[in-house]
Order: sequence, then structure tokens, then C-alpha cells
Amino acid sequence: MELKRIFDIPDHQKKNYPKRDALNAKENGQWRAYSIDECIDNIDKVSFALLASGIKKDDKISIISNNRPEWNYVDFGAMQTGAIIVPLYPTSTEEDYVFIFNDAEVKIVFVSSEELYQKVQNIKSRIPSLKEVFTFNQVKGAPHFSEFMERSKNGSVTELEKIKSNITQEDVSTIIYTSGTTGFPKGVMLTHNNIMADVIAAKPLMPVGEKDKALSFLPLNHSFEKMISYLYLCYGISIYYAESMDTIGDNLREVKPQIMTCVPRLLEKVYEKILTKGQDLKGIKRALFFWALSLGERWDNQKSNGIFYNLQLAIANKLIFSKWREALGGELKCVVTGAAPMQHKLLRIFTAAKITIMEGYGLTETSPAMTVSRFNLDENVIGCVGPPLPGVEVKIAEDGEILCRGAIVMKGYYKRPDLTAEVIDKDGWLHTGDIGEFVNGKFLKITDRKKELFKTSGGKYVAPQPIENKFKEELLIEQMMVVGAYRKFPAALIVPAANNLKVWCTQHGINFTNTSEMINNEAVKKKFAQLVEENNKLFGHSEQIKKFTLVPNEWTIADGELTPTLKLKRKIIERKFEKEIEAMYAEN
Repeated sequence: MELKRIFDIPDHQKKNYPKRDALNAKENGQWRAYSIDECIDNIDKVSFALLASGIKKDDKISIISNNRPEWNYVDFGAMQTGAIIVPLYPTSTEEDYVFIFNDAEVKIVFVSSEELYQKVQNIKSRIPSLKEVFTFNQVKGAPHFSEFMERSKNGSVTELEKIKSNITQEDVSTIIYTSGTTGFPKGVMLTHNNIMADVIAAKPLMPVGEKDKALSFLPLNHSFEKMISYLYLCYGISIYYAESMDTIGDNLREVKPQIMTCVPRLLEKVYEKILTKGQDLKGIKRALFFWALSLGERWDNQKSNGIFYNLQLAIANKLIFSKWREALGGELKCVVTGAAPMQHKLLRIFTAAKITIMEGYGLTETSPAMTVSRFNLDENVIGCVGPPLPGVEVKIAEDGEILCRGAIVMKGYYKRPDLTAEVIDKDGWLHTGDIGEFVNGKFLKITDRKKELFKTSGGKYVAPQPIENKFKEELLIEQMMVVGAYRKFPAALIVPAANNLKVWCTQHGINFTNTSEMINNEAVKKKFAQLVEENNKLFGHSEQIKKFTLVPNEWTIADGELTPTLKLKRKIIERKFEKEIEAMYAEN
């Protein structure tokens, strides 16, 4: 059968890869497998229940939940009725929910937990369109998913097939509200064709097939994980849902997946844990660990390091990196990353350790993948996000902005033709807002966000992201934000890596009771000044950090300083630390 609409995928899997473990979740401490037949049965029941609830074509249904099979059932089941899925982050604020529910006129919401149920109950009176809220977990006093599914009893297969036949690939399948680093969220309308074009283009690039397993833990409401889960199902790759972010290590060892997706921040956390263990080693074991690490940092597929290097790396892989691979399940072929730039050092080390990082790039507005580094290391350049996907056009505008055209480009922003016209020009090119260039005429390199570029008072342009990413390779630096628009020079707010700084302080005989005490210690300040001075050498004079302030607490989603994909909300951070920023410039 031809894959035209997203809800064609389950039947496609049943026909071509009749899996007994299409979807898998941990239930009562045990992995529970759902066959594709069981999935299709539940998907159809959701469709019948929605129709019995009065849901019609283009009505909006929301899901706010952790990753689990029920997520997929509602997603596919709603689409089969012509309804449009509006997925939301469990971490979003109540005010965000109010805005999105009202903007989309959401009628039914499915939530996973008691906490999320209460969150929606708190605002329900402010959302006239919202009729019902159901929970996937058993929550006292709340209507459960099983009650909703009871409505499917009198469902008509004939009626459902008739409805499905009237849904075209140009119909909107989902509206994903982009969190954005400023302002109100915008509803990105993606058609069946947008997402299926991306799935079909990406499949030949993935080094996995029907015998393989994927571990899924990035939120399904994010366009990246949503699209790749469709790809997994399309081509018979079994999906295992991690229990939580805290159990990923255990789940990797239990499932032994061949592929997973990730955001760079999570790989940074994995690396930091490995490094902490390495620092605890003694004698020859410690020496071997850091020897292997230094070899990994030198890895480069664009030039030969020589026969002796390759021999050393083979030994390091056997003695040290093999243990890394075991900790990640032992069978992981690749990790696909997106949403933010990956540190070059980590790309080198993980790839040297035979864990290939396929770094991708795209926007929610491009369904989302535009480019991806290939599994074949000859098509994988450190610092680039790969060539465009087959059938996707990418070019660089005169001012350096990355433009994209093709079937993957969104239908537009919901209810906002004005904003749509601002980003999609008359020739169909989507203006991404990112600045980039092609390396060797083929590999896309992102240099910065157009909106994040700033000009100093001396008229010099500064791109903060490359500076921040380089500095964050330091073990003592957790987060960093470069400031300096229309000022004399760039300065920075730096969040130290608290655990690593505690170790450093202990080693240097510095007493402390909390992070604030540590960052006010003169020896600590001197150490960070040294790190800033060393890293400044890698940048031009106008890009160098002249002043910095240490900040005690990590920036988080909960405190509104990060987007759900862990990007800095620069304007909010600038407002929160206005006094500290002004103080850096007042001293001159």
C-alpha cells in the first residue's frame, strides 16, 4: 500500500512487518509488548470513541503525557477521524496551556498523571471549548482512559473507513505550538504529506531495520521524536519507551537498542557521568582512561592520524570504550541528535568510541528534519549537520540565512497568515532564522541564530552560540550566556558545573557549604578567569569575553529560563540578571 497519510502506517507495518513488539512499555516492573494487531485494535477503538463523543473533522484533541503506547493510540486514532492533534509539553506552564487550548479551540484533552490532570482542572473554566479531560493513569475522581474506550462499543468499521477515505494527504494532521525563545507560542500546521515526505526521505539514511529496537525518551509532543517514531513504525523497528529520564541507563541495558534519538544536553550529562567515574579511578586504570579520552579528542574522519594512532585507538576501544558501549546496552549503532548544536569534542569522542552521532538539523516548520549527518563516516563532517535529505532544497541567502523548500515545509501558522507570509516567501522558500554555510559545497554548517547575532557599540557582529558551545566543553562550566548588544565588549553569565566544582574545591582545600560560597571564593574566581582567558584565544578580539559573572543556580525549564528543548530564553535570563549584567559594564 502507498503511504500517503500518517494513519496508513500501522496497516503498512501489519502487512510488511507483522511485529509482536511494535510498542513496548514498562508496566509493574516488567516490559509489556504490544503487537501491531493489538495497536491497530486500540487505535480503531479510539477513533470509534471519539466519533461517539461527537468529534468531527478538524476538531482539536490534545495530549499531555509521558511517552507510552496510549499516546500513539490517541494520536493515530484521532487522525483517522480527521481530528487534529495538538500535543503539549508536560512541563509547559498553565498560562501556556490556556493560550494554546483557546487558540486551537481544543475539545478533549488526554493527560497521563494526577499532577497534569490537576493542572488542566485549574484552568478548565477559562477554556470554553474544552469539554472533557481523561487520564491514562488511574487518578481518583478523574475519568479514566478505559471509560473513554468504553464508548467504542458500537463503532462502525464501515463508517470509519468512509471517513478515512475522505481525508487527504494535504489535510492538517497536527498543530505543534513552538515554544519559542520569546513571545507567544505559534501553531505550526503540518499536513500528512509534510510529515510523510520527511519520514520517507529519512528512512534510507537510518542504519537500522526490522530486526532492530529503538529506545524512545525524548517527548513525543516534540516534532523530532514524533516524526522518528512514525519512521520506526513505518519500517518495523520496535519502539521501547523509557520509564523516565532517571531510568535511561537501566533501560538501555535492559532493551539493548540499536538506535535512539537525543538532544546534546543529555549526551553531555552521559559524558559528565562517565568522566566523574574516570576521575575516581586510581593508578594505571586512571591513566588508561584519560589516555583513551585524549585519543578520542583527536579523532577526525577528514584526515588520517596515521597507522600508530589507529592501532592505539583499537586498543583504547577494547580496554576502555567497550565499557562505555556496554553501559549504553552494548548494541547501540548510532544516536541521532537535534534541537541544538553538539559539542565538537563529544562528537569526536563518541564516534571514536564506535557510537556514531548523526547530527540533524531542522525546525518544527520543516516537519522537522532538513539535513542529517550520515551513518557512513565519509558523509559525516564534525561541526556540520550533514547534507540535505533527499528531495529537500536548502540554500544560503545573500545575508547568510538558511532557506528551505520542499514537501516538508509547513502549511503555515494556525490563524496567522501574517506570520506565515513573514517566513515563507512567494517562491516557497522558508526563511529559517538560522545563519549557515556549506562546507565542501555539500555539508551544512550552522553558525548562529540570525536573531541572536548582536552588534557591539563598536559595530562588530558577535555570534554567541559558537562561543558558548566552546566554553561549555570545560568540565567546570555547565551553562553560559554571552551578552553585549550595543555595548563596548562581549561579557558572559556563567553557571558552574556544581558537582565538578565541588570536587575541584575539595582537591584545592577550599571549604564551602553551598554553591554561592564556592563561586565567591577568590581561588575559584581566579580559576574561571584562567578558563576564560584560555578559551578567548580561540576567538577574534571583538568576540573575546572581557568580563564574566558566576551564577549559582542552573537555568531550568521550570524557572522559565529554558525552552522545553533546552534552548536559552535569552531575553528572560537578561531580565533576571539585569543587575549583574549592568555591574559588568559599570566597572569600565
